[in-house]
Amino acid sequence: MGADQPRGLWTTEQGGFVHSRRRIGRGRLAAAGAGALAAAMAIGGLAVGSAGAASSKSQPHERTLHVAYLSYAVQNSYDAPMLAAAEAQAKKDNVVLKVFDANNNPTTQYSQFQDAITSHQYQGIIVQPIFGTALMGLAKQAIKDGIQVANLDQTMGPNLSTDQPQVKGLAVNVVFVDGEIGTKLGQLVVKACANLHPCRVGYLYDIKISALDGELHKAFMAAIAGHKNVQVVATGQDYYSPALGLKAVQNMLTAQPNLNLIVGTDQGLEGGLQALSSAGKLGKVILVGYGASAAAIKAIKTPADNWYGDVAQLPASEGRLAVEDLAWAIRTGILSGGVDPVAELPDAGVVTKANVNLFTPEWPG
Repeated sequence: MGADQPRGLWTTEQGGFVHSRRRIGRGRLAAAGAGALAAAMAIGGLAVGSAGAASSKSQPHERTLHVAYLSYAVQNSYDAPMLAAAEAQAKKDNVVLKVFDANNNPTTQYSQFQDAITSHQYQGIIVQPIFGTALMGLAKQAIKDGIQVANLDQTMGPNLSTDQPQVKGLAVNVVFVDGEIGTKLGQLVVKACANLHPCRVGYLYDIKISALDGELHKAFMAAIAGHKNVQVVATGQDYYSPALGLKAVQNMLTAQPNLNLIVGTDQGLEGGLQALSSAGKLGKVILVGYGASAAAIKAIKTPADNWYGDVAQLPASEGRLAVEDLAWAIRTGILSGGVDPVAELPDAGVVTKANVNLFTPEWPG
């Protein structure tokens, strides 16, 4: 079978061939001993390229493709390994990536998307949305103009409870489902609170006004509903920053000195650990996070930190898959649909002290 021929079962919906794969099944986050770069980009117990090498998508191609990569924020510790993995996959697939850094500014990103379309320099565009619904019109315009578009990491559309494309004709939609993260966080908190009566929870938003945080919080509250011992008594906001997480947790401890559990993103909880240490409460307050960063995995393994568990995310795998599937779509017209990188991880990507050795992080925290 040729490198650009369809494989497996295919359907014809959403303006082109669509791969029947909805999820990607993987075992471990990464293979131990695969090397720093490979570990950062490996999934499923397979080093980078071992899964892709068996796929015609990853075979060398003579035709060079030009793709615009619209990053949420290049310097973010979560986004950096995503971009590194995308660039490594691009080199393998003979793709030249032009990186645009929105630096957390939605207006900048909108303009960058417009420019990428009107420049006529790119066969494909990868976008990591800041506000996804605002970019839907541009994605439709690009597709209409014959440019393949891959959506990455953040949802592009109003429905935050699905990984399925919400723009007809997307080459691939590689995203984590916000509602699922919130549900898993809530379930972890309920378990962590089992022996606390009451369990006084401090909830760390990242960016409270964002659609992502709204959906995640809604799902979290639904998961803890009915558990009377679980009480959210304080909230804060960390903007994905350990420094701001430190301040937020300090404020929560001042307002609620009897706080005995804090939940939030890994970056916020890193600052939270510092706040607990300064207050003499390190190891006395339970932490529950999401991201499965290197900092979180280390903390889960450290009894003194009292980090109960975490919900996994795989930014490097996202970057790799977005480039691979976009290049495939440009060359074949075959769309890959929705892809959730963590859907079939051990224990659905929920990391605890019992299974933490199965997980190797893809970002530092």
